[in-house]
Amino acid sequence: MRHATPATLDTIEDLLDRIRQRPELRERKRGAFYRKSSGFLHFHEDPAGLFADVKTGAKGFERFKVDTDEEREAMLAAVGAALTANLHQQGPKIV
Repeated sequence: MRHATPATLDTIEDLLDRIRQRPELRERKRGAFYRKSSGFLHFHEDPAGLFADVKTGAKGFERFKVDTDEEREAMLAAVGAALTANLHQQGPKIV
C-alpha cells in the first residue's frame, strides 16, 4: 500500500479542507497531518481503495476506508474522538 498520490488527493480535496479546519492539526505535506510534532493522519491507496490512517490512541494508527461519504464521515468522527480523548488525557494546563 503506497501513500496517496497528488492526483488521488485531488479527488478528496473537500475532505482535506474539512480536516484542515481542525486547529489542533497542521498539514506539513499535502494529505499528511500532524498534531504537535507527531504524525496523526495520512492517506494510502491501493487497488482496494483509498484509506486514511488515523492515530486513534497510544496503540498507534487505525485504518479507515474513505471511498464513500459514509466512510469519510466515520473517519472524521474518529478524528474528532481521538483529538478529544487526547485533550482529556493531557489534563488541565497549568500556567
